[in-house]
Amino acid sequence: MSNEKASRNVAILIFENVEILDFTGPYEVFITASNRGKDFNVYTVAEKQQPIIALGNLSINPAFSFENCPTPDIVIIPGGWGTRKEMKNESILNWIKQVSIDAELVLSVCTGALILAKTNLIDGLKLTTNRLALNELKEVAPKSAELLDARYVDNGKFIFSAGVSAGIDMSLYVVERLLGEERAIQTANLMEYDWKR
Repeated sequence: MSNEKASRNVAILIFENVEILDFTGPYEVFITASNRGKDFNVYTVAEKQQPIIALGNLSINPAFSFENCPTPDIVIIPGGWGTRKEMKNESILNWIKQVSIDAELVLSVCTGALILAKTNLIDGLKLTTNRLALNELKEVAPKSAELLDARYVDNGKFIFSAGVSAGIDMSLYVVERLLGEERAIQTANLMEYDWKR
């Protein structure tokens, strides 16, 4: 990957009962790494532009809906209990399929892998998710190459992370891949985060 592009759009999908740290962890990494917005334009997107209730009754206002979302260069699909419902939501699946065509990277955090598996875009890839959901993912993605108990797994365009805080590690890895090791380490230091590489 080159870092020629001035700014990459990072779209973070949110939905009812999304796990909070699954989307806020990567959000924090990309805005911290962004060099005051020069490298990443980070925003949330939901099926509709109305408040989303995350786990713990946290209310979030998505910045965009599927209808008016800027074209993403990086797509992040978080997990949470809501994935069990949303992995059957054709509107979400179709949006992911559409934006994944031109996206540079598609990232999955935790059980976001369940939603991504239902798009049929990841057959034959190495996957990971929250270790408590590995068997569930195996059922949903029987054509995967392998399920790994790892913090994150890079398949090129598609990168998967394990549960919750592992999404932060994966996001720092992506910053390193796109902008170099120095930027990733600087980002982790600014966040006072102990990066598990």
